[in-house]
Amino acid sequence: MATEIRVPTLGESVSEATIAQWFKKPGDAIKVDEPIVELETDKVTVEVPAPASGTLESIVVNEGDTVEVGALLGLIAEGAGAAAPAAKEAAPAAASETTGDKKAELVDVVTPSAGESVTEAEVGEWSVKVGDVVKADDTLVELETDKAAQEVPAPVAGTVIKIAVQTGDTVEPGVLLCQIDPSGNAAAAPAAEASAPAKAAAPAAGGSSMPPAPSASKMMAEKNISAEQVAGSGKRGQVLKGDVIAAAAAGVTSAPAASKAAPRGPINADDESREERVRMTKLRQTIARRLKDAQNTAAMLTTYNEVDMGPIMELRKQYKELFEKKHGVKLGFMGFFTKAVCHALKEIPAVNSEIDGTDLIYKNFCHVGVAVGTDKGLVVPVVRDADQMSIAEIEQEIGNLGRKARDGKLGMADMTGGTFTISNGGVYGSLMSSPILNAPQSGILGMHKIQERPMAVNGQVVIRPMMYLALSYDHRVVDGKEAVTFLVRIKESLEDPQRLVLDL
Repeated sequence: MATEIRVPTLGESVSEATIAQWFKKPGDAIKVDEPIVELETDKVTVEVPAPASGTLESIVVNEGDTVEVGALLGLIAEGAGAAAPAAKEAAPAAASETTGDKKAELVDVVTPSAGESVTEAEVGEWSVKVGDVVKADDTLVELETDKAAQEVPAPVAGTVIKIAVQTGDTVEPGVLLCQIDPSGNAAAAPAAEASAPAKAAAPAAGGSSMPPAPSASKMMAEKNISAEQVAGSGKRGQVLKGDVIAAAAAGVTSAPAASKAAPRGPINADDESREERVRMTKLRQTIARRLKDAQNTAAMLTTYNEVDMGPIMELRKQYKELFEKKHGVKLGFMGFFTKAVCHALKEIPAVNSEIDGTDLIYKNFCHVGVAVGTDKGLVVPVVRDADQMSIAEIEQEIGNLGRKARDGKLGMADMTGGTFTISNGGVYGSLMSSPILNAPQSGILGMHKIQERPMAVNGQVVIRPMMYLALSYDHRVVDGKEAVTFLVRIKESLEDPQRLVLDL
């Protein structure tokens, strides 16, 4: 009995799709949920998984054909040919039974779950290639989500015999990334895998590893637009029909060859040749979207003050050696600032609240996010229940989170649930700035560079180490008086550290 492969539901407004490419041909063995054909609509590309295991018996529609939702694509015959892929990979037909046994021993490495709110990840750089021998816990590949980067380790020692996804692909939890043969008998596997990259490296337009979708190619020909002029939004940068429509709407009407021969306006061909186009990472895309959303949603306002850092610096100088010897961590500024923030949040609870529809949610705890810059972008790990910690415990936790951030080891639990954020631009030399809210929080404190300035103290001009502080807040939740008072309380705590000890 044959199992039917049909066009799945593609969304309320999508009634048809174009066959972009078949991953299998008749006679090939198929495993359940393995991608067998890719469909392209005017909005997205979709891989259709096999509804059952077996052999691809027939293909009803060809690449480039347009089909409606529910249309028959092909048929899968049950059972027969199940050992076919193993035989193909291992070469000799007579060894199919042995190869089939070996295939059963292969270890699948799949996309791990990254948290409840994370449904997909982008495949980063592979640390291995087909044929490499790995040890257990060796890093195989790095995955990027919209919140963090995550390294995928090898679950066992063995030989990498298959890499199922390429750098730049988007994958969901549970999707096969690669296979490892722990038996050490995978000498013939690398040669079999050579064909996959070759197909991916087929000539493509606009820097993509994929040719334009058939419907996109047809429309580009009609509108006299070349693929180099269109930014592809499909998998691996593939140009879709919707991309061509958008390019045409933007006024792109002629091939780039003509443009280069007679550049219009300020465009300079020499400049274009020196440009580098790099795709934004998932993390960077999310940072951009969330920061802009915060500006568009919140009634954001910033109030400023300055603090004399002399007392904190003297305290550090006096106790730093003893502090490090006892607690195993250096005494920095962040412990004092975090503690001062917790004191101020208790006095001004509006700054520690958030809007949920028409309700205000007041947090009776202080989960303080500490912004950390990494080479992949800004991340904000959270010091949980900071109000219950000593300065030493806060410094230890910030140190641990900072190391995890730089090593790409932060998990979802490390970066969710914050109620207030501290951003220290001073480490980069910033003298003054207005931080953007970390939605849905209602406040963020910006620290800056310590700069010696002449100050009037008791009628005398003296040189003091001063720092500008900036509190950005959501004026929908926090009144001006509350914001100013909050910042003054932080200033008072830092200029008179005994207040932190006495809880004043």
